Amino acid sequence: MLKVGLTGGIAAGKSLVARTLVECGASLIDADALAREVVEPGTGGLAAVVDAFGPQVLAADGTLDRPALAAIVFGSEEKRNSLNSIIHPLVRARAAELAAEVPEDGILVQDIPLLVETGQAGNFDFVLVVEAPVEERLARMVRDRGMDPAAAQARIDAQATAAERAAVADTVLENTGTPDELVEAVRELWNSRLVPLNQERLRAAGG
Repeated sequence: MLKVGLTGGIAAGKSLVARTLVECGASLIDADALAREVVEPGTGGLAAVVDAFGPQVLAADGTLDRPALAAIVFGSEEKRNSLNSIIHPLVRARAAELAAEVPEDGILVQDIPLLVETGQAGNFDFVLVVEAPVEERLARMVRDRGMDPAAAQARIDAQATAAERAAVADTVLENTGTPDELVEAVRELWNSRLVPLNQERLRAAGG
């Protein structure tokens, strides 16, 4: 299948882009959803996180206390790297299982927030980056997610810069307008770039 890596800064608009690509016909693997799945109660992933960071990252019902974990790791690069070393291999393994189920003639989109940070750009035929101004992203995180401004800024600072993402991108979608404008830009990209790329790939595979 044609493999598309979708990434962008937190609160840049990746979720809307991903939903629109699915509406266009893509298959989607959401790394954030998989990151939650691999640390569900009873999994080896959750056990490894508790071993690394202590029982304080468990909620009373035995699930992962994400705010408690975030408070520990997002102020420390060392601890963040430790967490990533547990989660990322599990997510990649699960993503590979799901990718194997996608039809050979399909277009697979993998929504990976840390695609650049984890050096995965080379795994894709096409890298799509969604960007928005930092001040707008901060406002969304505070308004829509109820985050403290300092915590929101820490999340942004922990990610790659816009320039680093642009360096690996085949296309950068600037989410500076309305949601409808972003949707229209995604549909145009699907029709003008992704479908032709997939058709070219299929022709080449057919000899």
